[in-house]
Amino acid sequence: MPCPEYPHCLLTNCLFAHDHLPKSEDNETLTRQSSGRHQLEVQDAVNGLEGPRKRRRISTETDKGVALNAALSPIPHTSEPETSVPPPRTSENVLPRTAARQISPPPRRIAKDASARQISTENGNQLKAQTVQDEKIASAPSIIAKKTPVSTAKASEESLNPRLLPDPPVSHPMRMKLVTMLYEQMTRLNEEVKKSQTGLKDVLALTDQELIIEALDEEFQVAKKSPTVYQNVIKSRIMVLKRMKLEVWKEERTKKIAQRQPAVGQQKPSTPKSIETGLTPTEEIAFVPRLAAQQAGLSKYGYITSMPTATELEAAKKGVESSQGWELCDRCKTRFQVFPGRRAEDGALTSGGKCTYHWAKPRRPDMVKGDNKSRDLKYACCDETVGVSSGCTQADSHVFKISDPKRLALVMPFESTPASEQTNLPGAVCFDCEMGYTTHGMELIRLTATAWPDGRELLDVLTRPIGEVLDLNSRFSGVWPKDFANAIPFDQEVQQTESNPSALKIVDSPSKARELLFRLLTPETPLIGHALENDLNAVRILHPVIIDTCLLYSHPRGLPMRFGLKFLMKKHLDRDIQMGGDQGHDSKEDARAAGDLVRRQVGKMWERMKIGGWSNRDGEFCPPLPPNAPINSM
Repeated sequence: MPCPEYPHCLLTNCLFAHDHLPKSEDNETLTRQSSGRHQLEVQDAVNGLEGPRKRRRISTETDKGVALNAALSPIPHTSEPETSVPPPRTSENVLPRTAARQISPPPRRIAKDASARQISTENGNQLKAQTVQDEKIASAPSIIAKKTPVSTAKASEESLNPRLLPDPPVSHPMRMKLVTMLYEQMTRLNEEVKKSQTGLKDVLALTDQELIIEALDEEFQVAKKSPTVYQNVIKSRIMVLKRMKLEVWKEERTKKIAQRQPAVGQQKPSTPKSIETGLTPTEEIAFVPRLAAQQAGLSKYGYITSMPTATELEAAKKGVESSQGWELCDRCKTRFQVFPGRRAEDGALTSGGKCTYHWAKPRRPDMVKGDNKSRDLKYACCDETVGVSSGCTQADSHVFKISDPKRLALVMPFESTPASEQTNLPGAVCFDCEMGYTTHGMELIRLTATAWPDGRELLDVLTRPIGEVLDLNSRFSGVWPKDFANAIPFDQEVQQTESNPSALKIVDSPSKARELLFRLLTPETPLIGHALENDLNAVRILHPVIIDTCLLYSHPRGLPMRFGLKFLMKKHLDRDIQMGGDQGHDSKEDARAAGDLVRRQVGKMWERMKIGGWSNRDGEFCPPLPPNAPINSM
């Protein structure tokens, strides 16, 4: 069946027949069309275009010849040689154009003769230069475009683009709009700082990158912590910056610099509160036993009030043997095996490989007014949500802790404070212990004792643990391997040099350290500390008179909830302790801090007693007289 569009059909895979001979005038028309198409393809290849050209629509039959002649007119400014007109296509010797032409890769859509272009962002962060060059190839129809490498920004730099959040409070365009407005106001204030005559403008002025980071940080924190009121908070902040004066901005910048660099002298140091008890040191010593804890009922919270019996010890020993060294990791809660004395095959102390954990406890973020969204528990060490991350810190081995008094007694027996005939003993003793993880659980590695109430040092020694060390727990204990390497035996004098300014004495075992502590105590001596059950269990001491700041400053929800020593010192005495960061705590500082908290409580209690009618007569505290008592009885 002949094609109804013949001879004007342009379909390469037409279903109809094209094999009958056309009329002479039709042949001429086909020849002109084929020649015109060929010339247009050559010109398109030179100009950087690829693919078949669109057919021109011809309105009437009479205009076909005029339109076709216009399309076939010579193309000016071409350097290509004239191409001969091919013979008319026939079914015997002519293949479809798409099958006969040379195949080339698809070209990139790029601008012709593009020069170096600079794309500048609104934040003025940096200019990215991009150069694109086109090379024309006369041999149509293939085109090869060459492009110079594009310079990229440093990985440490950020653009003014809101940071990614798993659950953003609003759409990205809205966040982009708000962070841009925030950045514009900060930029305005920063320019005023640069133009000011103040001597600190070099310190207070921010670079473009610092301004971007400042705006992104502020927007990100609001989006993360207050998603339900995000727009209100950001818009309010923008209005505050818009109305902010230069002096207020300088003051705000100074505070932020002081927060990031606490060592700068511009930071105003806090003034610790003084402790006034209204009593002399001797009277304080006579008064402090009134604060001693009643130990009845404390055993369920970890305080050891009685020694384990022989039957209990035998049962605990059988349990340890049957467990074959399997323990629960105190950090990541993984089951692993311990090999005291090392495993014979490879000398390993534990199984299970490395331990991945969070070193800080989870806490719930503070409630933001107007934010009713649920607050998930997050780890204070890395701000990760509980259950999302397996850990942010890795240790070489798993560790475990023993709290059962029977198992503790198997490692080292408990002892009660013995009586002493010495007369120059301190009236009260503050003490603190640091512990590390070994193959026998958590053991004593440092013991410190100070006199109360003056705080002078009585004892400060390192202790070699009984088991092999797994982890010194240096982040909290403050004891590092170099401290053991530089330590001097207790029987020798400490010679402090410039290379070893803080050398400590060391004893061979925890029992030796306990013996040194017993030399300072009697059964009636008040023993002061914070969370004393941990320290007493580490030294294996049963002492009848204990004053624990956890019990004096009890938590509103009761035990086992308790306040930390650092929190109590900051709240009640406005003192900062344990500021060493990952360098750990100082047991001497902690012992003295507990003693100061006890002195504060002595003063508060004595004030209440005086209001109730108590009096101090030459160091003796006398209760108020009965209402009808005779005066001469005084």
